Amino acid sequence: MTRIVPLAEARHLPVWRRPMTLLFLMALAMPLSFATWSALLNNFVIDVAQFQGDDIGLLHTVREIPGFLAIGVILVIRLMREQTLAMVSLVLLALATMVTAKFPQLGGILTITMLSSIGFHYYETVNQSLQLQWLPKDRAPKVLGLLMAAGSAATLVAYVLIVLTWDRLGLSYDTVYMVSGAATLVIVAYCVFMIPQFEAPNPQVKKFILRKRYWLYYAMQFMSGARRQIFVVFAGFMMVERFGFDVHEVTGLYLINLVANMALAPLLGRAVHRFGERRALVFEYAGLVIVFLAYGGIYYFGWGVLLASILYVIDHIFFALALALKTYFQKIADPGDIAPTAAVAFTINHIAAVFLPVLLGLLWLASPGAVFVLAAGMAATSLALALMIPRHPEPGYETIFARPTPAAAE
Repeated sequence: MTRIVPLAEARHLPVWRRPMTLLFLMALAMPLSFATWSALLNNFVIDVAQFQGDDIGLLHTVREIPGFLAIGVILVIRLMREQTLAMVSLVLLALATMVTAKFPQLGGILTITMLSSIGFHYYETVNQSLQLQWLPKDRAPKVLGLLMAAGSAATLVAYVLIVLTWDRLGLSYDTVYMVSGAATLVIVAYCVFMIPQFEAPNPQVKKFILRKRYWLYYAMQFMSGARRQIFVVFAGFMMVERFGFDVHEVTGLYLINLVANMALAPLLGRAVHRFGERRALVFEYAGLVIVFLAYGGIYYFGWGVLLASILYVIDHIFFALALALKTYFQKIADPGDIAPTAAVAFTINHIAAVFLPVLLGLLWLASPGAVFVLAAGMAATSLALALMIPRHPEPGYETIFARPTPAAAE
């Protein structure tokens, strides 16, 4: 029987069995499968399945359906602990990654994508919940930055291997997908058999909740999900379709992103801690408006591959500041609301994702630049919402329209 350890007593365990170790191992395990799958995806579907813009839009719509259904986590955690669900989800993600290349037709790719996405989105939902439950508020931004850096480091190792060996060893998509999925399974096995289950001090509400005072957080999650689709679906697709990037070139671009994240994510976490969520998010969204408008300029004015590559890296760095949205919620939430609200937030985040990629895939066929201009408008809307965050948010003072408590006003 798995041992259950109260979180307050976990500090007495050896370092290699503590909650923080588990969070870092999960941060390493997930991207080994998911990031590798993503890095090869555009080349795989174009080279093997002859995808066009409408096909890639359909694939990403299918991929986001489990995110829209992440609210189902509330039902699942009635049957199993969140920590257990995180492990099960990682196993599903790893297995789906391993067999991706064995189904090169549209129907097979969509089916495997659906299974992979269930694993990814359910893992991300409970992982966010565990992070916010286990990390103290005064350390959360810094630790979240370190966790992002750890995930980037794991992905960096995988990408370096792809860049160095793809052409030299004549690797196939099947080989890379099998190895990356197997690596995730090895880490999960360690987490299951060597690390105990941890009990947080605040029992989580295991039912659907939608609180009026969280409305700004919900709105920002919706806009974040909408504009994220532009980057995830079309920014990388542009590099392959318009500029003819090969696998090792796309992966090399990802490597630059990872090195930047490893160096900057901890610094961004410290910046959020020092300057607050409001300023961090305003900086992110203002930057994204400029980036997306510049993406549009690539198509409207014929700007070249160097600018596109630079924008891709800057875009990726800005998204690291999304940790500020997590810590904003941590500061305003009732402790027992974290798990159910994480599930609700993921569903809200993916409402637009269910229909937006396929619609924008059709728009892409007519005017790729218009897709990025639309994304700039979404980022501008997020900027307006970020300006409504108080300097010191807390329960009862979630927006600038609420009256601050004396402590928050100081």
